[in-house]
Amino acid sequence: MLAGAGGLVGRELQQLLVASSHYSAVYSLLRRASVGATTSAKLRELVVSFDDLPVLPACEDVFVALGTTIKVAGSEAAFRRVDHDYVVAVARAARAAGATRLGIVSALGADPNSRVFYNRVKGEVQDTVVNLGYESVVIAQPSLLIGDREALGQPTRAGEVWARRLLGPVAALIPAGIRPVSARDVAQTLLSATLAAAPGTTIVPSRDMHVAAHV
Repeated sequence: MLAGAGGLVGRELQQLLVASSHYSAVYSLLRRASVGATTSAKLRELVVSFDDLPVLPACEDVFVALGTTIKVAGSEAAFRRVDHDYVVAVARAARAAGATRLGIVSALGADPNSRVFYNRVKGEVQDTVVNLGYESVVIAQPSLLIGDREALGQPTRAGEVWARRLLGPVAALIPAGIRPVSARDVAQTLLSATLAAAPGTTIVPSRDMHVAAHV
């Protein structure tokens, strides 16, 4: 099960999940039907309302890559609804459908006690999902993402524009823990870590995402 295929990391995750021999079917939860989606018979799109999710099909693993920004959402409340409420709703619904492993995309600096609203919301999500009864929870905490939002029909984000400009020789001078990371590397790392996850919670820091293992 995947939620968030319309985003940078989610798009990469969907491609990896469909290509992976570990899965016989991939359910992709979307707010609207996609355009130009892969024709793989493994991929099954489910158009849903994240405000009122239906009973989900049985699944083993679930990946959640939902996210927005306060600017795009329009307010802190609207941002929280997507980055907190929707993420938790999918995790709960998938757990009820039988999922035992959960992989989510969080963010560098996530902390439920942070004074920064964005980081605090991400931290609260993490605290909630680890208590939903999953055997394994893997939380990826990437730095600024590198990817083509325009190809997804999404507005560019100022921080990510600067991150792309740091690609090349200068990027190597930035500590790995805060260096911009490609959406593809985040997706590959999250998938690999989830497949290999031991019982309990695994936090994957951004520094560990730059040399992602192929699945």
